[in-house]
Amino acid sequence: MSTFMANKANIERKWYILDAAGKPLGKTAVRAADILRGKNKPTFTPNADCGDNVIIINAGKAVLTGKKGEQKFYRHHSGWVGGLKETPYRILMQEKPELAMRVAVKGMLPKNTLGKAALGRVHIYADANFEQQAQKPVVLD
Repeated sequence: MSTFMANKANIERKWYILDAAGKPLGKTAVRAADILRGKNKPTFTPNADCGDNVIIINAGKAVLTGKKGEQKFYRHHSGWVGGLKETPYRILMQEKPELAMRVAVKGMLPKNTLGKAALGRVHIYADANFEQQAQKPVVLD
């Protein structure tokens, strides 16, 4: 019996919608990362890009559990001395919920070319309106 190895010729990409309203940010990001990698398929191959496309709607209505809103920070650096910028997640979720969700999904993907390709297939929206109706995405619960 031979082992199945996915290649570009036999990969079919589907479109899925994840609704983040009222759900924890991390749990939604985990579900999206698994679909982007293709771990929900029986033909999953770790070294091949066999994942699907994901649309995350209502990212602004995702919740942070515990004290993460006050204790967790989004940090980025300008590259200059003293250029560290910190934003509490409570403020980040109010002003840029798409960025908070993208950072969470990016952290759960591999740090190589497969992860970069997978991150390009996620589309995040703060509200329920999205642009990919023509792809006929399937809503996941």
